[in-house]
Amino acid sequence: MSEMDDEELAWLQTPAYELWALDKLILARTMGYICGPVGMDVPRPGWYIVRPCVNILGLGLGAEKVWLEKSTDHLSLGYFWCEWFEGKHHSVDYKYGNQVLAVRGHRSSDILTKWDKWEKVTQDFSIPPKLHMLKSKRWLNIEFIGDEVIEVHYRNNPDFEFNNKEFIPVWRGQDTNPPEGYSYIEHPDIHGRIGGFIR
Repeated sequence: MSEMDDEELAWLQTPAYELWALDKLILARTMGYICGPVGMDVPRPGWYIVRPCVNILGLGLGAEKVWLEKSTDHLSLGYFWCEWFEGKHHSVDYKYGNQVLAVRGHRSSDILTKWDKWEKVTQDFSIPPKLHMLKSKRWLNIEFIGDEVIEVHYRNNPDFEFNNKEFIPVWRGQDTNPPEGYSYIEHPDIHGRIGGFIR
């Protein structure tokens, strides 16, 4: 059996009544977004994000941008749809409700799980009022697109535990010789990332 990661530990150690925030459909509904489970019609034709309600593996697995006319019966069971948001993607860590880290993701492709680079930013992100009940958590990671909350995790960001300001993913088959000014670390994930260049 493989060693449990922070996401798995958080799931096991979190009281059942707090697990709602890890369900992306319940989170989206709590935030007041246009959303629903597979089997419920969308209110109007358009682009929607379609993904699993709960994904303990993280990393956006199963997420797709999908044009939906009305019916969602053809989508995978256990998935949900939500209005599509545009804007910069940030991952923000809070410790007992106080922001301790904010990083911005950069992605050049349409593949929602593959990022080119993450970098620290100095921007402040307030925990939205609808999530204030989570401020007492030792660790809280919230992902935003623009000002909209898209995910909540009861852990911190593992890619910035090296006193680094940047993290450039290195994928299987890519050269691990770091560019000037960077160093290479092994830091694999389920998508085929084997490590990263950091500085």
